[in-house]
This record gives sequence, structure tokens and C-alpha cells, in this order.
Amino acid sequence: MAIGWPIKKKKRIARATTRQALLEIGERTVEVNLRANPRARRYIVKVDPTTGDVSVTAPSARSLSDALDFAKKERDWIAEMLANVPTPVEIGFGSPILYRGVQHILLPAEPEDGKARRGAVWLDDTAAHSTIRVTGQPAHVPRRVRDWLKAEARRHIGERVVQYATELDVQPKRVSVRDTTSRWGSCSSHNYLSFSWRLIMAPPHVLDYVVAHEVAHLRELNHGPIFWSHVEELVPHTKRSQIWLEEHGSALYRYAPRARKTQAPL
Repeated sequence: MAIGWPIKKKKRIARATTRQALLEIGERTVEVNLRANPRARRYIVKVDPTTGDVSVTAPSARSLSDALDFAKKERDWIAEMLANVPTPVEIGFGSPILYRGVQHILLPAEPEDGKARRGAVWLDDTAAHSTIRVTGQPAHVPRRVRDWLKAEARRHIGERVVQYATELDVQPKRVSVRDTTSRWGSCSSHNYLSFSWRLIMAPPHVLDYVVAHEVAHLRELNHGPIFWSHVEELVPHTKRSQIWLEEHGSALYRYAPRARKTQAPL
């Protein structure tokens, strides 16, 4: 048994881990999301390549007050990144949309068309120009087209995963298709594959390359010579696809862009 005087514990003062601020860049005012991450060892500025959201990560909540000052020093870099954010394309009747590398026009379904059932979206092979038909009211077109593109991405990506996995005698544990921003595809150490649904808008050889790249990681979780030999065994157009993604990949985010993140100011 111990005897001692009771110690009055000091009440901890909670510090906000997120904050919003405004940053002047040229003639525009940009909203900046400031957030604390104890795992960060330094200040990190990021610009979302699809939405233009600007964020600064600080090592601690205490250092959030200096995060905006750090962003001010990076004004030129932020301005350069914002200039590269693709201009969004509204999805609606008459709008252009990429599918398998070809620009199509979205048009309403003809009443007499046998495919014009509720919620349907399909390629119109009878049209004079590359056309995608959409049923329903104009207000429903954006959601229906996105859902259709995602379904097409899952179908084509799934077919290629099965084909390439069979050729390399490997088996992924899970395959997911999402709206990623930092990578077109990924392979985890647990053999989970993930792909961007926007690959369905790229030419077929680009989708094939990205799938082959990630499936090859099921054999070699690195980028060594053996890994690249597997990729080239699966697809013969590696370099051409890489160049296409570098030059045109950002344009895929113009269509059905992700919603900007909004946070209530503290």
C-alpha cells in the first residue's frame, strides 16, 4: 500500500486538427485545407489533379498556424498545378464523352428504339457518328452515364485480369474498380488489385497495359527486369501506352469530375 498526496491532473486543451484558410494566388483566391498529421515529418502541400483542391499537411495541430505561411512560399508551384487541372465537361444530351479512346456524343434514345428501356445506356452502332444513347430525363443523364461507364470498366478490366492472370499463372484475391486520383492501378502485398474506372475512356491498349502492369505485380512486387519481362510478355505496346497516359491521362478527369471536398470552417 502506498501513501501520497492526490495529484490534480491538468485538463488537456483539445486542439483542432483541421482548419480552412484563404490564399491569394495572382488574381484569384484559393481555399486551402490545413490539417495535422502526427506521422508527417514536414509540411506537405498537395493539389488534387482532378478537382484543384489545395491542402497543406502539418506535423502537429500546434504547427497548423504556420502551415499557411508555408503554402504562401509555394504560391508559384500551386499556381502551376492549378493551371493543369482539366476543365470539367458537363455531362448531358449533346455533350462529348470519351469511350475506349473515341469521342462520342450523348443523345437521347429514340422512342421507337427497342433498347430504350428505363435507365438504359448503350452504343448506337446505327448512327452516322460515334453516339451513346441515354434514356430518361436530362436530369438523370449524368448519373446514368457514370454508372454505365463504371460497369463497362468493371467488365473490360475483369476480362483482362482473368486473361493475364491465367497467362502468368497467378490469382488476385480481390479486384476493385474505383475513382482513384493518384494511380491508374495498384497491387497490394495481399494480392489486392485496384483500378481507376476512367481507364474505360482511354484507348483499349492503355487499359490493357495498366491491367497487365498490375497483374505482373502478382509475380514480382517491384519494377525490376523480371517484372518488366512479364509485362512485355502480356502486352507488346508498353511504351506507347505509357506515353499516352503521360500526355492525355489528365484529360480523363474532365468527364464526370469528382465533387470538390467541402468542410465546415472551424
